Amino acid sequence: MSATTQGILALTTGIAVFSVQDLILKQLSGDYPLHQAMVLRSLVALPFHLAIVWWFDGRLSTITTPGWPKMLARGLLGFVAYAAYYLGLASLPMAETVALYFTGPLFITLSAALFLGERVGFGSAMAVAAGFAGVLLIVKPGSEGFDLAALLPVLGALGYALAMVAARPLGRTETVAAMAFWGNLCFLFCALALSAVYGTGTYAGAAHPSLAFLTRHWVMPDATDLALMAACGVIAAFGLTLLTHSYRIAPAPSVAPFEYSFMFWAVLWGWLVWGDFPDSFGWLGIAVIVAAGLVVIRAPSAPASEKAAPEGAA
Repeated sequence: MSATTQGILALTTGIAVFSVQDLILKQLSGDYPLHQAMVLRSLVALPFHLAIVWWFDGRLSTITTPGWPKMLARGLLGFVAYAAYYLGLASLPMAETVALYFTGPLFITLSAALFLGERVGFGSAMAVAAGFAGVLLIVKPGSEGFDLAALLPVLGALGYALAMVAARPLGRTETVAAMAFWGNLCFLFCALALSAVYGTGTYAGAAHPSLAFLTRHWVMPDATDLALMAACGVIAAFGLTLLTHSYRIAPAPSVAPFEYSFMFWAVLWGWLVWGDFPDSFGWLGIAVIVAAGLVVIRAPSAPASEKAAPEGAA
């Protein structure tokens, strides 16, 4: 089996694993707060991330380099992406949420042009414009069905894009495994901060599913739900290991398009668990965003490995 084939298998397996985390958190979003799930997820993932650093870097000292504050700051962008995505997922069908989040490559193209001075070709510029047109087809601003929560996955995509652009200069001196470790640590700190604000239930009682998922007080989970929250940590670490391994052994342009296999799982889980199925405008918007993302990923202006979404829903 060629390295490219192995890379594609590792990536698609990692994507399938990550989709289970989305399934779990959407299922729990009606009874527990996001910050509680994030605290437990990050605590469980911590030793796994240390193991990943040891495996890929051969030593743990890569997490204590002078660049650790920058890696922690980048983790804050990742936290914004993660929180916004899952708050949106609490209100929206899974397929639409994932599709909106996959505007990340479009934001990366724009951010790289603004902050890194990269040139954006005509094809990529048209793809970005088309991708945001696809967003409008899904969000339907001005219609009766419009929900402000639909903007949350787009905010998450922007946070992800900025985190990926920040990885470009950091990648010259820091390892991917070390950045993932500090990202997880930042998730833990931020989730604890949210718990300090909302964990007592002072601001609980919101009717909107996304706001309720944010402001609900901590709830003592039963054994099953506790195991599911803990499983998210294992899923995040295992999935990230598979995706990182994929990009280490195979050419990024060959494997990056398979990131969009996430859409298959999003549609499948949404249909099987909640009976959600995109309408005609939703399908059209999904198709436009995916096509635009694939064009941008394959564009030569920036490495495809930075335009994919290995950490977006981790």
